[in-house]
Amino acid sequence: MDIQPQTTKPISDDQELAKVLAGVSRDADNNLSFEETPVSSMPVPTTVVEAPTKKISVATDGDNLDDIKKTALSELRPLVDKLNLSAEDKFDIYLLMLRSTDDKTLIAPAHATAQDIADESKRAQALLDIIKEIDYLSNPPQINN
Repeated sequence: MDIQPQTTKPISDDQELAKVLAGVSRDADNNLSFEETPVSSMPVPTTVVEAPTKKISVATDGDNLDDIKKTALSELRPLVDKLNLSAEDKFDIYLLMLRSTDDKTLIAPAHATAQDIADESKRAQALLDIIKEIDYLSNPPQINN
């Protein structure tokens, strides 16, 4: 007995698809009713609320950039402990602040954060960075005039 596979025509044939879609849309059209709203009855906004804006000054010289940097550092300092970051990332922030300000009071929180770093090699590097910063702050470089 010769068995030949039956071939079926795919539904995605353009004509078949068009028929199916026409049937669906015909059924949908019969069940839907629309009400048109005249354009003149649409509400028109009468007030415009502007978002509050801060005056942003464009930095044109180094002094202005230094002022912005100092302000940003002072704003960042109380927020560091509130950041949801890994100990490594938090240490990097403390180190950046320490190097930017030479503020010795940042050494203790940076050291405490370094101790919380889980990876021993990264913790060792952080502790070395603390030691280097202490050495630098204890013996500032002499500037020759």
